[in-house]
Amino acid sequence: MDLLDFSGEEMYFDEPVTPEVEALLLAAAQQYGDDAAEHSLMRAYFLEPEHLTVLVALYRYFFYRHQFREALTTADRAIAVAARRLELPTRWEQLTPAHLGGSVLVSMSMTRFLLLALKGSAYLLMRLGDPAAALQRFDKIAEIDTSDRLGVKDLRAMAQSSITESAVERMGGNVSFIGR
Repeated sequence: MDLLDFSGEEMYFDEPVTPEVEALLLAAAQQYGDDAAEHSLMRAYFLEPEHLTVLVALYRYFFYRHQFREALTTADRAIAVAARRLELPTRWEQLTPAHLGGSVLVSMSMTRFLLLALKGSAYLLMRLGDPAAALQRFDKIAEIDTSDRLGVKDLRAMAQSSITESAVERMGGNVSFIGR
């Protein structure tokens, strides 16, 4: 499966939102940098909690404010919503190449969205100082994307290196590590 081939399909942001949610998203964009933006985004979320446009807007808000824990929660929610739409297990740990092989028949763009959200959540775990949890997610993507079209190879290496460096530090001066 070519995870970069999704031409001709609608993207998540092509799906219409209600006029009220559209107004809230616009207000949040105009209020960027102000705490009122979060209030507008949360109202939009409560009105349309399954809409990926709303979830992505909320994710970006948290990410750019360096609220990585909240961004991770939002990414995990987006993963579950995308998985449900693709009729896949909602827990990313349960995904297999066979699952994703079937999901591309439903929607290549939604399958790619799910995997990119998983990649983003792994990156957030790295930022939160949990490379072991990040590596699990990167490994899941690598299991499915064997040709590394989504570019997790280097991120996996960084997570593994971080895990190794931490193990060396815990051992004190007894072990040397030649890193990056």
